[in-house]
Amino acid sequence: MPPGQLAQVLRQVEPLTQSDNLLAGPSGYDDVGAVRHENGRVSLHTVDFFPPVVDDAFAYGAIAAANSLSDIYASGGEASIVLNLAGFPKDWGEDVLEQIFAGASKVVAESGALWVGGHTVSSAEPLYGFACYGECKEPELVSNKGAQPGDLLFLTKPLGAGSITTGVKREKASEGVIAAAVAGMSRLNRDTARAMRKAGISTATDITGFGLMGHASNIARASKVNLHIESARLPFYEGAVELASEGVFSGASKRGRETYDKHVNVASGALPAAVDICFDAETSGGLLMCIPPEKVSEMQLAMSPDDLFEQVGEVRNGESLVILE
Repeated sequence: MPPGQLAQVLRQVEPLTQSDNLLAGPSGYDDVGAVRHENGRVSLHTVDFFPPVVDDAFAYGAIAAANSLSDIYASGGEASIVLNLAGFPKDWGEDVLEQIFAGASKVVAESGALWVGGHTVSSAEPLYGFACYGECKEPELVSNKGAQPGDLLFLTKPLGAGSITTGVKREKASEGVIAAAVAGMSRLNRDTARAMRKAGISTATDITGFGLMGHASNIARASKVNLHIESARLPFYEGAVELASEGVFSGASKRGRETYDKHVNVASGALPAAVDICFDAETSGGLLMCIPPEKVSEMQLAMSPDDLFEQVGEVRNGESLVILE
């Protein structure tokens, strides 16, 4: 659902979101619901599910699990409990369903979370994902509202999943391009979350359905700063820019432009294909982190050597905008 429409709908539940212990909820820009408890811990709550983005059933399950868990990691937590949410067409055989659950099981096992149940129904359109619970200490909670001028912006996964998954549907993406993107989308952001806790990073978001521009604008608005992002420094999945140059990107790219037009300024020199990708939805993307310069070395040392750690811009004084240069 487009963010503007979602915000309108959520006004109905606003009376139910009032509590001194609610640290993050639907009225803000954060990635999870966060609730303070008397033991000094914060519980983290999120849910996500979506239709297949690739043809391989095992990969679909793995990507759905990683995507669902991502908000827990973006908020600096550890995943503790998951429940699956599934809707499958009646004519899907057990062989397909077993592969979806097998892919999801692999990723949930990697997370260390306990799979305690779920709910599965018959539906015309396949949908799969998880409701996830996690925890962190209150000082370790990462939000969208702590970015400061001078912070450096780092990204931990390539962009362009929307072009590649759309390329799968249109039969325009090669096997190698698809395999590389599947590997990235199936990868947990767990190790990056642990590195953020170790380095004391307080502001980050994961790049998922609202795309890079949407999630970056959430930080800009919540923190009341400008995020300057250099398109030439952005990492992309193999083949993504080429596909976008041919007009292969999801419908979310157009919706993203319409939704975030007031919050994003695009410089004339930015590569058009890169701009299309930046507004497009990502699936199980990386984390966009705002890191004070004095903490960059510590963060880099704490990062897994297998994870991307790419500087893509900086935070500056301004009026809650994203500047894509």
